[in-house]
Amino acid sequence: MAWLAQLKSQVSPWYAEGLRFGCQACGRCCSGAPGYVWVDEEEIVEISASLRLAAADFRRLYVRRLWRGMSLREKANYDCVLLDGNRRCTAYEFRPLQCRTWPFWPSNLESPEAWDEASRRCPGMGGGPLYALEQIEAVRLEMKV
Repeated sequence: MAWLAQLKSQVSPWYAEGLRFGCQACGRCCSGAPGYVWVDEEEIVEISASLRLAAADFRRLYVRRLWRGMSLREKANYDCVLLDGNRRCTAYEFRPLQCRTWPFWPSNLESPEAWDEASRRCPGMGGGPLYALEQIEAVRLEMKV
């Protein structure tokens, strides 16, 4: 039976026992360095409706077209345009897939070191509810970036 446990450890990802995460609503994942928050048309429609804006107005004010698709604009300090003055997302319930799947991005799941690096910026990583391997994989596979 020891061989079975050894085989499982060879094919299982490093996070096979699960990972803890509990969002602290600190806004750190939405601010800081420049980046991209990819959105699709369906997300634009949902977010704009939640903000009581016409989709065309939302697109004009908050979206930029780039080589790969559409991304939310950033403020001058690189915060997401959807963050308010208290660093809270104004569209939290309708935030894009990229935001909903943090921190279970493929880049954060590459290694324990990658997870630890991301957790230095995110106080919710390592605390909160335990996400099982199946849950993590479902989220990871949903990601487009």
